[in-house]
Amino acid sequence: MKRNISRRTGLKLMTAGTLLGLGGRDAAYAGPAKRIKNDVWTRANDRVFLGGQFWANPMEDWRVSEGGAECLHMGGGRSVHSLTHQVTQNDTFHMEVTLTRLEIGKSDGGAGFRIGIRSEINEHRSNCFVQKGINAGWQGDNLLLGPKTTPIKDGSALKQVRLTLKGAAEGDKCMLKLTANAVDSGAELGTLTHTFDAYEILGNVSIANNFAAGAVAGAKKNQNKARAGAAGTGRYRFQNWELYGAAFTVKPENCFGPLLWAMYSLSDSRTDEGFVMKLSALTAPLGAKDNQVVELQVQQGGAWKSLGEAKLDPDAWVATFRIPKWNAKQATPYKVVYREQHRDGSDESMYEWTGTIKANPGGRPLRMAALTCQNDYGFPYAPVAENLLKLDPDLVFFSGDQIYENHGGFGIIREPAEPAILNYLRKFYQHGWAFREIMRNTPTLCLPDDHDVFQGNLWGEGGKKMEVGDTGASSKGGYIEPARMVNAVHKTNVAHHPDAYDPKPALQDISVYYGDMVYGGVSFAIIADRQWKSGPEHVETGSGRADHVPDANFDTSKLDKPGLVLLGERQEEFLKKWAQDWRGHTLKAVLSQTVFANVATHHGGPDGYLKADLDSGSWPQTPRNRAVEIMRPSMALHINGDQHITTLTQYGVHKQRDSNWSFCTPAISAGYPRWWRPDEMKMPHENRPKHGQANTGEYLDGFGNKAYVYAVGNPEVGQAANRYDKAHEKGSGFGFITFDTVKKTYFIESFRFLVDVKDGKLTNQFPGWPVTLQQQENRGENVMG
Repeated sequence: MKRNISRRTGLKLMTAGTLLGLGGRDAAYAGPAKRIKNDVWTRANDRVFLGGQFWANPMEDWRVSEGGAECLHMGGGRSVHSLTHQVTQNDTFHMEVTLTRLEIGKSDGGAGFRIGIRSEINEHRSNCFVQKGINAGWQGDNLLLGPKTTPIKDGSALKQVRLTLKGAAEGDKCMLKLTANAVDSGAELGTLTHTFDAYEILGNVSIANNFAAGAVAGAKKNQNKARAGAAGTGRYRFQNWELYGAAFTVKPENCFGPLLWAMYSLSDSRTDEGFVMKLSALTAPLGAKDNQVVELQVQQGGAWKSLGEAKLDPDAWVATFRIPKWNAKQATPYKVVYREQHRDGSDESMYEWTGTIKANPGGRPLRMAALTCQNDYGFPYAPVAENLLKLDPDLVFFSGDQIYENHGGFGIIREPAEPAILNYLRKFYQHGWAFREIMRNTPTLCLPDDHDVFQGNLWGEGGKKMEVGDTGASSKGGYIEPARMVNAVHKTNVAHHPDAYDPKPALQDISVYYGDMVYGGVSFAIIADRQWKSGPEHVETGSGRADHVPDANFDTSKLDKPGLVLLGERQEEFLKKWAQDWRGHTLKAVLSQTVFANVATHHGGPDGYLKADLDSGSWPQTPRNRAVEIMRPSMALHINGDQHITTLTQYGVHKQRDSNWSFCTPAISAGYPRWWRPDEMKMPHENRPKHGQANTGEYLDGFGNKAYVYAVGNPEVGQAANRYDKAHEKGSGFGFITFDTVKKTYFIESFRFLVDVKDGKLTNQFPGWPVTLQQQENRGENVMG
């Protein structure tokens, strides 16, 4: 029976976070009072994916096996969260699961339930990565419930138990009762009760394998070792997990998979194929006996028509459709369909992901959102995701770092390729989980960058394999990950992009993706500005780190050695032809990972001065200048990200302000901080813009390249406890560009993280924005001062 909660306890509930599932448009409902059979795992084929109702921590350490969810790893903190059931009020609830003890080390880390799992925002996705809560289960010879333990009959000899956890409201408290029963006879083996404050039970619920957290947050420097967890723990299989009761809010729409999301592009090929629509449907990793195809349907004349099936790539789990002669004059509803086959031979289950292919924008400006860098302390980035939906752009561009190595904890797997791919996919799925609503109806371009392939910096050198030494993965040329894994990263990000200009693979048969897209009267050149870039080991920076120059007196012209590469010959050839090709459009933009200027003076902390960072597109200088000169005739705006600090900069080669402008967008959720504070460092400048803001004007950057900085969004030091407040402090947000193909202008906006884009406040944007640029200003015919 539901109990009233006192004002004191209510304040605690509010402090813990908003109650899950209350209000809003979602079809939430109270949990059923009676048991509903849960046969997801008994019907599923053996595979990695546990089911759309669940999030596994980490995904690569779990399998559906013998009708249950089996943990493959002896490390600490492994868990499976229910996505559909959250405890939102102090009322009755009931959970059961059958545990099979498969393997025990020197000691048993225990297994069973965890409840009351919540982040500071108490949102079901963010809650999935919290390791704290109330543990209730079987550990060694004992039952465990919060702070209490009690012996269980024949506990060390048992192989299986059926655990039951019940909750009941007692005023401001919740009484929990844990019972263990023999699986075969049903005999009670032990019971334990304890009373908790009502707020402690709120949040996600999960099953847990090894209650101790272990090394769940291992970062890139620890690599595979970070995944080991506490030595000598246990491994279990979980079967028939049942959840019901009025304490639960049940939201079936929270399911994530087997269809995860879709991305599409639409481009005027200017050939007999007309407009070409390409779409990628992403599924979770499936099993050998699962259906391996996805169907695409579109709505025509009020009826659904199949456009065929596409096979899932067994590494990337992407099915890609390419449809030429697309009718781009009208919006077209679509759905991708996956039919799941069950191991028991029962009727297949059909899953759909629906959306709309937008009409090619005509007779009006094209509106594009530009985003970069998702550090998952800010996951699920709701303020940004919700503002995108409010703005309803015609095109969405992610310029890279859809993941970081720390995403979701549990470290990274370097090799072999198969587990490394699964490790990557689990992290990448957070990107889709956060932004799939905007991507379902909006053309999306999505570039991979360095962190996407588990490197702090990427110097691709045309696809060569990195020679790993003591310097790790940040300061040497080549790819550290197996080529098979890199190709899976590329496929998940760009398989739906317009066809590559020249698809010939790079070294190691690593795929390439540079090319163009013509949409809404704008031509976009899509560039990989690090895939061919030279590594810093070819030069000597005079510091302990090959890619950093901390000495203000160091002569960086010495770093401009003959033969060094930025874009590479293939991409330079493409850009030259693209710059001269004006078929089907009147404006151009170059899309790449990073800015071709060194517009950051401080890295890592407010006192972390660096004269020059070789990871920026300002180095190597000669190929940088050549790239800018190739771009100049196109009069293209260069749109990029990566730097975790938003800037609006005009490139110079022969003189200041003679070339294209660059808009480096804010990070979605900035991690490693950077600042541009040249005035403090007494860097000479001329011709400060009319707005008179500090740290703006004409500079020679740390490499001696000419850069006119018109606007910069320097961050604060992030200190807030709330993830969204912290992201705002750290200068996070997103960019927005409106291309007026009639007036031939670019209207550029740089929004802060924690704002409402529709309320009209001037403080919603970083200082210096918004800005309108004329097309001709991108070849040095300047209007704005």
